[in-house]
Amino acid sequence: MSLAGKYDAKSIEEKWYAYWMENNYFHSEVDEREAYTIVIPPPNVTGVLHMGHMLNNTIQDVLIRRARLKGYNACWVPGTDHASIATEAKVVAKLKEEGVDKNDLTREEFLEHAWEWTHKHGGIILEQLKKLGASCDWERTAFTMDDNLSASVIKVFVDLYNKGLIYRGYRMVNWDPQAKTTLSDEEVIYEEKQGNLYYLNYAIEGTEDTLTIATTRPETIMGDTAICINPNDDRFTHLKGKKAIVPIANRVIPIIEDEYVDMEFGTGCLKVTPAHDPNDKILGDKHNLEVIDIFNDDATLNSFGLQYEGKDRFVVRKEIVKELERIGALAKTETHLNKVGTSERTKAVIEPKLSDQWFLKMKDLAKPALDAVIDKEVNLVPEKFINTYRHWMENVRDWNISRQLWWGHQIPAYFYGDGKEDFVVAESREEALVLAKEKTGNTKLTNADLTQDPDALDTWFSSWLWPMSVFNGILEPDNKEINYYYPTNDLVTAPEILFFWVARMIIAGYEYRGEKPFTNVYLTGIVRDKKRRKMSKSLGNSPNPLDLIDQYGADGIRVGMLLSSPAGNDLMFDEDLCKQGSAFVNKIFNASKLILGWEVDNTIDQPEASAMAIAWYSSKFQKALLELEDSYAKYRISDALMTTYKLVWDDFCSWLLEMVKPAYGNPIDGKTYQEIIKILEDNLKILHPFVPFISEEIWQQITDRTTEEALIIASWPEPQTVNENLITEFEIAADVVSGIRTIRKEKNIAFKETIELSVLNSENNSSTFDPVISKLGNLSTLNYVDEKVEGALSFRVKSNEYFIPISGAINVEEEIKKLTDELSYTEGFLKSVQKKLQNERFVNNAPEQVIANEKKKQADAEAKIATIKSSLKSLHN
Repeated sequence: MSLAGKYDAKSIEEKWYAYWMENNYFHSEVDEREAYTIVIPPPNVTGVLHMGHMLNNTIQDVLIRRARLKGYNACWVPGTDHASIATEAKVVAKLKEEGVDKNDLTREEFLEHAWEWTHKHGGIILEQLKKLGASCDWERTAFTMDDNLSASVIKVFVDLYNKGLIYRGYRMVNWDPQAKTTLSDEEVIYEEKQGNLYYLNYAIEGTEDTLTIATTRPETIMGDTAICINPNDDRFTHLKGKKAIVPIANRVIPIIEDEYVDMEFGTGCLKVTPAHDPNDKILGDKHNLEVIDIFNDDATLNSFGLQYEGKDRFVVRKEIVKELERIGALAKTETHLNKVGTSERTKAVIEPKLSDQWFLKMKDLAKPALDAVIDKEVNLVPEKFINTYRHWMENVRDWNISRQLWWGHQIPAYFYGDGKEDFVVAESREEALVLAKEKTGNTKLTNADLTQDPDALDTWFSSWLWPMSVFNGILEPDNKEINYYYPTNDLVTAPEILFFWVARMIIAGYEYRGEKPFTNVYLTGIVRDKKRRKMSKSLGNSPNPLDLIDQYGADGIRVGMLLSSPAGNDLMFDEDLCKQGSAFVNKIFNASKLILGWEVDNTIDQPEASAMAIAWYSSKFQKALLELEDSYAKYRISDALMTTYKLVWDDFCSWLLEMVKPAYGNPIDGKTYQEIIKILEDNLKILHPFVPFISEEIWQQITDRTTEEALIIASWPEPQTVNENLITEFEIAADVVSGIRTIRKEKNIAFKETIELSVLNSENNSSTFDPVISKLGNLSTLNYVDEKVEGALSFRVKSNEYFIPISGAINVEEEIKKLTDELSYTEGFLKSVQKKLQNERFVNNAPEQVIANEKKKQADAEAKIATIKSSLKSLHN
């Protein structure tokens, strides 16, 4: 068979993906082999492919394809996350466009719209991953709202509640006024923003005095219930026991004392608003202060906002500042840099809010998960994230797991009375009724008396069970799949969800299976543009991944993404990398087309040059195989790609094929051809994880294959002995060939014209590769001599000198001038290097590698000077 024409990425990719799917190569079932399992970080069900997904899923596919080749029962479980906040926001926006208000719908009606949206948009990102070549077990595709996954979530909630780990509490929470739900601490992003510090005058009751207080949020004065001073602050001794009057609201509030107040900040006085600041709430509880909540759920002011009722908080801020100035209550305004909490999902500014919410106690649960990472039972790659993980886990706070949303898993708490404690927690309404009757002693209670908590659970409360729930390990903890595939092997994800997801999965794994959920966590970097900006739609700096695939092919994009993606470090994406990846794919295609186009003659003996070339490349391949094992073991995927890239492009295409290819129009001997085909097949095996489509195409074109012989399920090359001597000797031979080619180029000597080469073998180097040198240099003779050859051009490789007699082909005077100029430049360069090496300060402070590089420059320059002088001597004679 043969490869024809140019490489057509699109048709090839469609053909082989369909072939892999038809033959069910991605699917895994429990068998006698060792399992290798990856669970996908489930993307949002309504999401579309972005560059971060491209990087993350390319790495996963590399790992899973290599595992198949290594003989493991490879299982990559795909799926999507229901993404409560993001999905509900999109559904609400869609309904609004249609003139429908969510508040006018029942929960059931709204969920019908949400499911319709999910069915319409939910599979888009998974279909896009197929374009990338992702070899997921699509038969196992999971969704966090699937029946068995949902039942798993509810079962875990009930279990943790019964263990006393889940509780309901009235707490200060992070409120997202756009999504109208609470958020966990981890979902709040703090950004430094330029704002103002407003100095407000509060009148002291019964006096003409005023007290000035600095605040960044003048709109919250409507919720002030005290002024606090530090009891040690002599400036305010006269205020102890007095009362102040809130401007505009004209409400009288006490002046209290507490050492919490920072005497150095602002004016040294603090306005206390217990409903809208967590620290103020602590002060309020301590001093029994009134709590006045001035905001509606959408952060407009309620009736406590007086004339500002119904207006947005930021609108009120501007208007109230004007009113304070008008009534003489605004002393001054200063610019102020402030940390502002924003919603990770909607980007809205977070509002602290008091609310009844459900919390999970984390401290005791976190301990085994912390130990697992510290003791390297779970490996974080790179290890720099261990300290970050440790800090978070040692300071973990209770997890707010309830959300004021309808899309998601409804909290299985059922209320039967008016009191805050009048509820039961159960997996079903039927069980809840039984419990409620037991708890109240009221046997006449009916289903109609029960009201389920309307809130949904935090999305992460379902995805923290993902490695278990996708194998039904919560509902059936001893089923054969969970026992076979769990714990999984590798998790590939982004560092920003190390706490949201990774830590919580580890916690859940130890709580529900008594063991880790995975062994290794490979943390990718963030994909950034050349200006180091994070790629985003808002900046317009993120290319469309599907457009890139159309332009460069999936294999080209995969190579481009991985060429500069070290674990844990950000990827500076440059489209030129995709061009480089595409060029690499074309190089593989053209080299393979050359090989498969050779005519074979089995009656010809194998040339000595070909035998040596194959022996050399076999050792180079085996050495590369060892490097690959090391890189994969350390999750240095970019390094593994680079090893493969250099081996195939430089050693295979640029050297080996040149050494073995027959003369133009002549056939190749059968022995060499068969050995080259074997080498090509081994190359395709190590290439396959990175470039699955082109590698399968060439593999299938080499010979007719059965479905049992597809490359995707072939065997990884077996390691053999590496002959280091051959590799070292060839490096010298390659330098000799390069020297010959340089002289041919400089003197315009056509390759078809044979030349002589004489060697003054000072280092007594092996002649092993002389047949290769003769072929690649097109030598008529290769002689070993005991003295310099006069009247010849020379070059040096290490301490050996090589001479090429040139008769009548050069202008001696021009050559002498050229060499004299080159000698002068090289001597100047040598002096600069020697000066640097004689500088004690430089030698004592520079890294060892830098010193070694400078010494190599010195040795190379000295060798070059000796060669030039030898050539000049020959020309003068």
